[in-house]
Amino acid sequence: MEQIIKDTTANPAPLGLFGFGMTTILLNIHNAGFFELNAMIMGMGIFFGGLQQVIAGIMEWKKGNIFAMSAFTSYGFFWISLVTLWLLPLIGVAKPDGNSMGCYLAIWGIFTFALFIATLKGNTIGKLIFGSLVILFALLSAASFTGNENIHTIAGYEGILCGSFAFYEAAALIINEKSGKQVLPL
Repeated sequence: MEQIIKDTTANPAPLGLFGFGMTTILLNIHNAGFFELNAMIMGMGIFFGGLQQVIAGIMEWKKGNIFAMSAFTSYGFFWISLVTLWLLPLIGVAKPDGNSMGCYLAIWGIFTFALFIATLKGNTIGKLIFGSLVILFALLSAASFTGNENIHTIAGYEGILCGSFAFYEAAALIINEKSGKQVLPL
């Protein structure tokens, strides 16, 4: 007789979504022009946006969720690589120019578009997160290629929206579970 084992582990999605959402909001407040790039954003990028999402992705792997595993681990390492790109010039490694950053952001946009396609059969908030993230990477890539600060500022406001969608989903997952009913729609 086959024994069925019930998965009693916690849902790691809120952990990864808060890491992504909060870090994305903070970076894009900077991109919108409200404050300079600083250690606060870098610290969040390494630990909350970076390591926290990688941990959530590994937890999703354990649950057998290939989409969430791929998204959280990839974007976690995106944050770590982005902060590394900002810091390496301090030890003499050449700073990325507009073309190389444009390519970096464009390839992340293409990756995100693939994940967006995968959200089309899912809930609305997932489509909003990944759809707005595709737009964000497109805007940031265009700003890097052209050096146009207006595009960069628009990207900042759009990025605040994108991060807010992720924050909302994380909060909804926790609030709905603790309430035992759907309080916030997904």
